[in-house]
Amino acid sequence: MGKYDSLKLENQICFPLYAASREIIKRYHPFLTELDLTYTQYITLMVLWEDKEISVKDLGKKLYLDSGTLTPVLKNLECRGLITRNRCQSDERVLIAKITDEGMALREKAVIVPYRMSGCSKLDEQDAKDLYRLLYKLLGSME
Repeated sequence: MGKYDSLKLENQICFPLYAASREIIKRYHPFLTELDLTYTQYITLMVLWEDKEISVKDLGKKLYLDSGTLTPVLKNLECRGLITRNRCQSDERVLIAKITDEGMALREKAVIVPYRMSGCSKLDEQDAKDLYRLLYKLLGSME
């Protein structure tokens, strides 16, 4: 192995992860444009559709996003009436994001997105499950 082999793009695990992520998000774009959402707004709403309300700190942990990325997303969703952000009554330091009725209504339109996306990958079901498991194993090892 040569001195600079570790610097070859083909030897970097980060590159196919990065490129695959960009390609998948690019394929989401036309479906999310119909909903007037960015990918980050979409995954934020996915958490809120499930949890209904969550601290912004916990939301960031679930999405692997820092507050500098998450805050403008939440502000935009709040301006559109899809969520509210309020201080926790028992602890003013905690900011709570909560889905609104309008935000829940958007879920009805978004429910088709995963089905439309399922045709964007040529992975068979087992490969997709294996990849999912390995990616979460990787994420877990970095915490």
